[in-house]
Amino acid sequence: MDKHVLVIGAGIVGVSTGIWLQRMGAQVTLVDKADPGQGTSFGNAGVLASCAVVPVTEPGLIPKAPGYLLNPNSPLFMRWSYLPKLAPWLVKFLRNATDAQTRRITGALTSLIGDSVDQHLSLTDGLPGARAYVHPSDYVFAYADKSVFQKEAYGWGLRHENGFVPGVIEGNAVQEYDPAYGPSISCLAVMKEHGFISDPGGYVTALAKAFEDLGGRFRQADVRDITLESGQVRQIETDAGPIECDAVVLTAGIWSKPIMRKLGLNPPLESERGYHVLFKEAQGAPKVPTMISSGKFVATPMRAGLRCAGIVEFGGIEAGPSEAPFALLRRQMKQALPDVTWSGEDTWMGHRPTLADSLPMIGELQRKGVYTGFGHQHIGLTGGPKTGRIIASMIAGQPANMDMSPFDPHRFGPQQ
Repeated sequence: MDKHVLVIGAGIVGVSTGIWLQRMGAQVTLVDKADPGQGTSFGNAGVLASCAVVPVTEPGLIPKAPGYLLNPNSPLFMRWSYLPKLAPWLVKFLRNATDAQTRRITGALTSLIGDSVDQHLSLTDGLPGARAYVHPSDYVFAYADKSVFQKEAYGWGLRHENGFVPGVIEGNAVQEYDPAYGPSISCLAVMKEHGFISDPGGYVTALAKAFEDLGGRFRQADVRDITLESGQVRQIETDAGPIECDAVVLTAGIWSKPIMRKLGLNPPLESERGYHVLFKEAQGAPKVPTMISSGKFVATPMRAGLRCAGIVEFGGIEAGPSEAPFALLRRQMKQALPDVTWSGEDTWMGHRPTLADSLPMIGELQRKGVYTGFGHQHIGLTGGPKTGRIIASMIAGQPANMDMSPFDPHRFGPQQ
């Protein structure tokens, strides 16, 4: 492939795209205002969550949402001053809280992330520095008892229909599976053939190093605009000057929206602010990533300790972190995993880029040579390698072996 491709955004999607493009023969420059892996990719839960195919917008969400917002133990938070700005996006988001839309979205996500572990292994084939971070494992959903598990029958039914069937463990067998779980947990739904990344930021950094070792270039710069001539991309404008190219891939997460506006599209993209607490040098932690159902967060064993990550907060990209989500994570972790000890903690807040239908935008913009790969909400790490592989194949003129229409970057139209 005799092309120079610029990839804007050095998170998991962008770096994966760069590596796959290199393998297909392209010359690639990766551009980001920060170092690789320091944005949303840095702070996620680290799970390769192939079964995370059911969107937040399940049927029944609308009547339940006010109760979630008013419950101090709920993992849903709102900065009320941001609500007027959020409202247009929120209306579009909640329109998807129907059975038909949920099933459509679930099917599309299954096609994108259902083979996540295999995709990460393919991405890191021949890249030992990055492969060391990839750990195939179970993925556990922990419940107070089986009745709580059964209350989530709708979501588990959709997973079952798409090939994800858990093994259910109850009673004393819970602690036999892993003694880290406390007495507040007496039912586990165990998903096989999943995995986790033991340091997401380190993983993306290692991938970026491999990308450069393979001949790729990284430019630290803030992208301001994309220049088109006769309807085709010719260069990008940055604070460090222009960079010429034959194609551009936009994988900048929530920061993709300003560039899309310059190209005549205004996608309904919003930040779901996510939080994590890293309990450093944790002892007695679970051996595999565990979704704690009571708090809707994941506890993942990592190189630096136990990372508890989750929460949905709506508050835009300008405001700093709130303290309540951190407090909830600490409180819920101590209840579910009472025997864990640690030496200290680090905290983090970042921005999950979420489109109104919970599906990423993957594809070319009106044959302009500009490709999109953003909007992965909670599944960016899970779906990053396959997204990058699909985009690289598109640029190389190789059709994707799946229905790409649900991810069409024009699906919302120019005025949304």
